[in-house]
Amino acid sequence: MKIGILETGEVHPDLKARHGDYPAMFAALLGAADPALEFATVRVVVGEVPTSPSQADAWLVTGSHHGVYDDLPWIEPLKAFLRACVAAGVPIVGVCFGHQILAEALGGRAAKSDRGWGLGVQDYEVTARAGWMAALPDRFAVRALHQDQVVRLPPDATVLARSAHCEYAALAYGDPERPFALSLQPHPEFDADFMDELIALRAGTAFPGEAAPAARASLAREVHGDHWARLIVDFLRQAAAERDAARPASRTGPNGPG
Repeated sequence: MKIGILETGEVHPDLKARHGDYPAMFAALLGAADPALEFATVRVVVGEVPTSPSQADAWLVTGSHHGVYDDLPWIEPLKAFLRACVAAGVPIVGVCFGHQILAEALGGRAAKSDRGWGLGVQDYEVTARAGWMAALPDRFAVRALHQDQVVRLPPDATVLARSAHCEYAALAYGDPERPFALSLQPHPEFDADFMDELIALRAGTAFPGEAAPAARASLAREVHGDHWARLIVDFLRQAAAERDAARPASRTGPNGPG
């Protein structure tokens, strides 16, 4: 299975040499859950454009320091591409910014939250459960770093998980048992060292400096990133299998296809 990673943000240059870019983080996370996966990156953030939804078996939209409301030339084309993927039956996963732009593309809304920053390890509870979610406990923790969040649900979206800070923390699109897309606000792909260095680097500039000590201390807690990796892979495998099963069978004659 080939996953196309839509890179919508760049790791700070002071951290990239040690931690890699966002596509590498996702490849490591999901590849550990399923070594048979293949990955290809499209650098949307620098103007690259996917050729078509069928360029990959599934698509994943990364996080970004940009907002979905920013006046950037690639934002609206990305929304249009996500809608094209839905129309073509190609499954999508969105994380953080990816969660927000997928919601916007499909009729919801994301904005800066009046609750401020979700920073450090955050606790979530499952609010709806489907069979492909077996890997996820009813309560889980994931590292988070966001001020924006989904504030209005798109049509046909089911809230899978919430927190005290983020009401729409995880969404499934379509039938929750057979969704065509999945999105998540926090970051299962971020490890503790990367988060610690990022918070230390950007405290007092990107987000309030007074929030940094508690956020950095929280990084010692156990998280469920591996559970989310398994869940994402299970969703993608199920969605791809159902898409393939729905395709008309090729006609075959005595000498092969005909």
